[in-house]
Amino acid sequence: MHHVFVGPTLHRSEPILATPNVQVCPPVQHGDLFSESIGDGDTVVIIDGVYHQAPALRHKEILAAMGRGVRVIGAASIGAMRAAELAGFGMIGIGSIYTAYVNGRIDGDDEVAVGQSPEGEALTWPVVNLRRALELASQAGVLENDRAVVLLEELRSVYYPQRTTAAVRAVCRQQGGHVFAEWLAEQRARDQHFADLKRADALAALHRALVDQAPSAVCASPEIWESAYFLHWSNTFARSRIDGLDLATADRLVYQQVFTRDFSRTWTSYLEHRSLRAAGGSPGLPLRTRLAQVTSSNLPAHSIFRPPVDLRDRVTVALLFARETPEDRRSVARYAEAVALAHRTQPGFCTDAVRGDLSRRMLLEVWGCPAGRLDAEASSRGLVSATNAIRAAKRLVPGYLKERNSHTEEAFSSAP
Repeated sequence: MHHVFVGPTLHRSEPILATPNVQVCPPVQHGDLFSESIGDGDTVVIIDGVYHQAPALRHKEILAAMGRGVRVIGAASIGAMRAAELAGFGMIGIGSIYTAYVNGRIDGDDEVAVGQSPEGEALTWPVVNLRRALELASQAGVLENDRAVVLLEELRSVYYPQRTTAAVRAVCRQQGGHVFAEWLAEQRARDQHFADLKRADALAALHRALVDQAPSAVCASPEIWESAYFLHWSNTFARSRIDGLDLATADRLVYQQVFTRDFSRTWTSYLEHRSLRAAGGSPGLPLRTRLAQVTSSNLPAHSIFRPPVDLRDRVTVALLFARETPEDRRSVARYAEAVALAHRTQPGFCTDAVRGDLSRRMLLEVWGCPAGRLDAEASSRGLVSATNAIRAAKRLVPGYLKERNSHTEEAFSSAP
């Protein structure tokens, strides 16, 4: 399967995008390459991406995808930039824009950035296309080279979302380039793709992806991308499809840690599993033996050992969700919908902004422990500390309050 991340550079009506085994995706953003739909051995073609309205695609996400056998090709826009930056690690770059980045003739995302409509159509001119238009004008005798250089610098100084055709025409006239502006309008009237380097490079990349099936040579080892940050990203974007529900695996885990009465037993089983399968080549040991090696006190294992959780690991997932019920998963879905509703109805809402005292009160109510025991209870459930538990549980507060209020209303409505 070929997964093509494309937006304003190519119109969806391009025939090549209708080729069998081509999955057209929106402009790429942080987290997209963690999708389970991208299988080992698939090809990803990165053309367009976002970086203002959402976090941009990280380099380590690309390295990790290539590390599991995904061939990654980049061109035209953010794809060309990432390919130039990761060429030494096996990402394949295609086209003149990619080559210009590699050779240092251009740099910066302002070269390829465009403003776009809600429908994803380009509304402004990228610098790379303007440079190409000026080069063609010079070759045609419309402009002298010196005048083309001046015009390019003036046009580059216009902020990219404001670099519309009207703005280009106005700048050209102010700089004495009205002949070029009229010539460019004529060329565009004859050919709407005139001087469109981005489109040409994107089509070349797609052709390469479909014709040449040779895998890329990956030059990076997991140590390059595996980090605490990458683990956080992969856990954040891990999803589970079960019982007809599409759930964030991290949401499922926090729900278990908060609401499963005996989750401390589950966490101890996980610690035992990690102790018997130690990382880094060290020998596996029973948890009790390992604990005795590091402390002579009666401290519980959860207060000493706090290994990270990798929600990509199937054994880990099986252990941590051993006591999860179908009703638990339905509750996770309801709680996620409560958060989504808050996002839709409360501008600027985010779970981090949920009041910490509400999260703390919820934990005390659910766990039934005194305030002085909150740290210990959180640690026994794999949440490390009360502070961390309060932060993690914020995502559950909207759903919890909604359900509690609903139960209160039911109680009043059923009263005599």
